[in-house]
Formats: sequence, structure tokens, C-alpha cells
Amino acid sequence: MASSYFHEMQENFRNNNKSREFPAHSAKVHSVAWSCDGRRLASGSFDKTASVFVLEKDRLVKENNYRGHGDSVDQLCWHPTNPDLFVTASGDKTIRIWDVRTTKCMATVSTKGENINICWSPDGQTIAVGNKDDVVTFIDAKTHRPRAEEQFKFEVNEISWNNDNDMFFLTNGNGCINILSYPELKLIQSINAHPSNCICIKFDPTGKYFATGSADALVSLWDVDELVCVRCFSRLDWPVRTLSFSHDGKMLASASEDHFIDIAEVETGEKLWEVQCESPTFTVAWHPKRPLLAYACDDKEGKYDSNREAGTVKLFGLPNDS
Repeated sequence: MASSYFHEMQENFRNNNKSREFPAHSAKVHSVAWSCDGRRLASGSFDKTASVFVLEKDRLVKENNYRGHGDSVDQLCWHPTNPDLFVTASGDKTIRIWDVRTTKCMATVSTKGENINICWSPDGQTIAVGNKDDVVTFIDAKTHRPRAEEQFKFEVNEISWNNDNDMFFLTNGNGCINILSYPELKLIQSINAHPSNCICIKFDPTGKYFATGSADALVSLWDVDELVCVRCFSRLDWPVRTLSFSHDGKMLASASEDHFIDIAEVETGEKLWEVQCESPTFTVAWHPKRPLLAYACDDKEGKYDSNREAGTVKLFGLPNDS
């Protein structure tokens, strides 16, 4: 029996299933993220820059382009409670903190390796960054000095704090989720989550669940308190690259090289909707207040369609008549 929420959201997407694309970069977009108040969307690209858009009703208006990195911007995230600050991780062995009220970089922090993963602690005090050599560095967000550095003996994929800020999670190449106490960074538990590479991890806003995506094309949903798998979502056929929970924690978007983004109802696992894409999707992010999904795909090259730009950011959930 489908829930009333399920029917309500299906009705919503029947009337609001338009996607629109906005030029953002000169090369493919690796990462998109919303500021905590939902007013701005940031994107990071292979073109070594970050872009910031302001959401105005049903469109994204480009506000600024942030230059300074010497290599691809692989991931970015916003401060959890300050809507003006975001941080970028780059292959140039630095992270940069930016303030949208200026175009200048607030701080550049040098790190040991080429950075691929970044997250901001829920209390706003620490930034964790992971590099290609499986080192995770914890940086004080105020002083911009490294607090701790951990070398792991496995391939570190995505990293995240839990919502309570007292545990730190890593997904790894052996299909495990490693859970460390924070700030002590002592191993609490290692969960064999998937038979193959565990790629991405996201916590839901309510703090009840987290989800992981794997190379086995499965998304698994975990109970935070019990650390048990509650259910699996298996509609994708390719390695799951990116996940995002909606603001109410009731929907989960997941994407891969499949040419659609799966939107599931969290409590039942049922498919609520799918967003058609013409190419693999690198990154998805639900708006923090509305059922609007930002995403970016591996845009087609000129040989398929010469008037199509690489490096666009897309928005799904817009009114059909907009």
C-alpha cells in the first residue's frame, strides 16, 4: 500500500518534472552543492574553477566564478550553518575556503596529496579532506591549520561525519564502511557493506539513516543507531556514484552511468520517479527546503551535438509550465 506521501510526491512531480540546464563551466562538472539556506548552488569543475549561482524562483542566475586552483576541483561543500562559506578540494594539493560576499579566496590550505573528497563537520569547526594516497587530513576551520592526519591502509572513497559530530565514517575499496570515534579517531566498527568497492555515503537530515552506494550498483540504507542495513535499492545497473537525501529525509536520489537518476521513497524503497539523463551523472543534490534536485552529467562532446556546451548544471523539479 503506497503511502500518502508517495502519492503526494508523485502528483508533485507530475506537475513539476521539468529539467533546465544552466551554463556553468568550460569542462565537466564534478560536484554540486546547496548552501544551508538554499539560496545558492555551487559547482566545481574539471576546468579548475568553482561557480556559484543564486536561485531565483525557477532559475539559477550565475553570481560568480571562483578561480585560483591549479587543477581540477573534484569536490566542494558548504559550511553547515553559514550560507556564505564554501570549501573546494582540488588535485593541486590544496583546499580553498571561499566567501560568496567577495570573489577572493579566504584561505588556501596546502595538503600532502591530490585531494578528491571533502566534508565539513556538522558543528562547523573542522574540514576533513581525503586525497588519492588515502590520507585524510582534519583542518581547523578557523585557524586553517591541520589538527590531525590519518593514513589508511585501504582505498578511501567518501568521508562524512554523522549528524551528531561524534563519529567519522569512511567508505572504502573493499566494500566496507569504517566508523571512527571523533575526535579520537579510534576504530569503533568496520561493516562489510558491499561485495565490491563502496563508493559514496550520505546521512539523512533527520539523523535516522545513512545510505551508501557501491560498485555493485546497489544503494543500501542503514539505521544510524543500530548500524544494520534496513533495505537495498537495486534499480540502477552501474556503480552508484552519488546520493542525496531530500530535506525531509523521505526521498533518496541516486545516480550512476545509467541514463536516469532514481528517486526512491526512503521508507518503502519504492520508485517515486526517475529523471531521464542523456549521459552518466556525476553528482546530485536535493535543495535543503524544496523538492528541487540539482545535478550534473558527463555532458556529451561536440561530435554528438556541436551546439551543446560541456559543463552545465541542471535543475529538476521545475513547474512544467515554467
